[in-house]
Amino acid sequence: MKILRLLVLPLLYAAVPLHAQIRLPKLISDHMVLQRDQPLTIRGSASPKERVSLQFDQKTYKTSADADGKWEMSLPPHAAGTGYSMVLKGRNEIRITDIAFGDVWLCSGQSNMVINMERVKERYPKEIASADYPEIRNFFVPTLTDLNGPAGDFPKGRWETAVPENILGFGAVAYFFAREIYEKHKVPIGIINSSVGGTPIEAWISEGGFTDFEDIRKTIMQNKDTSYVHAWARNVDANPQERVTDAGRTEHWEGNSYQPKGWRNFNIPGYWEDQGLKALDGVVWFRKSIEVPPHWAGKAVKLYMGRIVDADEMYVNGRKVGNITYQYPPRRYEIPAGLLKAGHNSFVVRVTNTSGKGGFVPDKPYFMTIGSDTIDLKGTWQYKVGAVFPAAQSPGKPRLVQQNQPTALYNAMVAPILSLKIKGFLWYQGESNTGNPEPYNALLPALIRDWRKHWHDDRLPFLVAQLPNFQDIDYTPAESNIALLREAQNKALTLPNTAVAVTIDLGEWNDIHPLNKKDIGKRLALAARHLAYGEKDIVYSGPALKSHSIENDKMILTFDHVDKGIVASDGEALRWFALAGDDRKFFWAEAEILGKDRIALRSGQVKSPKYVRYAWQDNPEGVNFYNAAGLPASPFRTDGQDSGTLKAENR
Repeated sequence: MKILRLLVLPLLYAAVPLHAQIRLPKLISDHMVLQRDQPLTIRGSASPKERVSLQFDQKTYKTSADADGKWEMSLPPHAAGTGYSMVLKGRNEIRITDIAFGDVWLCSGQSNMVINMERVKERYPKEIASADYPEIRNFFVPTLTDLNGPAGDFPKGRWETAVPENILGFGAVAYFFAREIYEKHKVPIGIINSSVGGTPIEAWISEGGFTDFEDIRKTIMQNKDTSYVHAWARNVDANPQERVTDAGRTEHWEGNSYQPKGWRNFNIPGYWEDQGLKALDGVVWFRKSIEVPPHWAGKAVKLYMGRIVDADEMYVNGRKVGNITYQYPPRRYEIPAGLLKAGHNSFVVRVTNTSGKGGFVPDKPYFMTIGSDTIDLKGTWQYKVGAVFPAAQSPGKPRLVQQNQPTALYNAMVAPILSLKIKGFLWYQGESNTGNPEPYNALLPALIRDWRKHWHDDRLPFLVAQLPNFQDIDYTPAESNIALLREAQNKALTLPNTAVAVTIDLGEWNDIHPLNKKDIGKRLALAARHLAYGEKDIVYSGPALKSHSIENDKMILTFDHVDKGIVASDGEALRWFALAGDDRKFFWAEAEILGKDRIALRSGQVKSPKYVRYAWQDNPEGVNFYNAAGLPASPFRTDGQDSGTLKAENR
């Protein structure tokens, strides 16, 4: 007989109508995963004083709703297993089927945690085709905000199993993490993905978590005043760009009958500010005649237009074949069968940009294909400006974006999960805090302590995906807000049962959303296997600075987590080390590996070294400092205000 176990479950405790029937939270539903080996509490609502029974594992549990219509039942712990069901009866009957008991992980953060398998399907076709893991289940929390206080339930949501018809909706990092854990331990894995793109860490912390943040507490109290929030909305001016006429629209530049006049050459990919259009925010149209071979005519064709900043509309032979309204998603369109013809075909792209550089992101795929045949779309196109947006007259009053406000996402997207027992947390966030990284040193520990407090366990494993390499490469030692944010993520290691998965080699210079989500998931899984699953001998971290000393004109660094030794992954000299003296002026250093766990650094321009930095850049591309297990060292410095060796209680 299979044993199972349940959990403490959230629920919407709203006022219950006189003739209400029993209800359950959205997380308590078909295909759910409940945390194994934990005592369980099932909660729900019903009519006041209504009798409720629960049949489960050949036992019946009974209770009655209180005067407010709330009820709960306690169940004993259950071991891992699948195929269970339960029946609840009151005035109505609810049957929940395909229940699994295993390990539940709360996966949260911003867009890189949101990005699903559909976004990376070209990179992982085999993984998607073979995704048949019915014991891995995913519950994706819809984007919700609440400025007033913690919510009790979600308005919608459901558990889905990791099978081919569902897999494209799974968050990629979370899925690859879950698959690694499942393959190793063969227990059901539940993923609760509660993430929102473009959001700061402050939105994910509860009001009680801001005890030491007086300014933020004032903001929280202001936001509870509905008249204050509504005043923000009233003071936001209408977008003046909406009143600008786009000549391309009125003259139908996308149409087959349009005769181009006054168009200029443009090289795709590239930004128009780099090709003669100075600081233009507006609408620019691009066109090109593409020669199509006869055997392509009439067939459906896949079209890849890289990434476009910001919004685009794609037309082929006068017909719109797709559009995307913001810059981050890859442009993957399909030209329907019957639209292409042999010979010349008109391709037109309407691009809208409101700030920064507009155009086509370099180093992305620009082509169309049928099977193994491709036609390259890079090269010379023509462009014409359709509209110029007026410059902002004054900043005015900024818009209050609710999802970015302190507590807004915790209240709506974390609080309803609180009664559900979990195994631990995955956190992939920080991009939205790089503009002002210093507060993150206090905010990330505050979030960790806050969530652990709400789950009544101050040692719940908390795993952080460090921000990967991104942006232009700087070939001189430089300051970096992204490096400061990574440092703040590392400082969270001073809390027990925490780990940081280093991803400094997995990013893309031109994309804040790198496609390699598989290795990020695998590195998080290594940390989980060590911290949460007791695999104490596993190598789960790259080299971490243990100590440093000065020997004449050299600095000697000693590292932990080297496995069988420090290695240069490409066989070349270690890169991205810099030294400075008392003046803190950094110069590149030569690095020499000394035995298993030490590195010697020397710079001809620094005779008396005092400080060292490693990979202290937005994008130290091509890092080659690894341990023998193939895990990279994290960027670090010794010249910070609180410099010194990072000591973690779990290391």
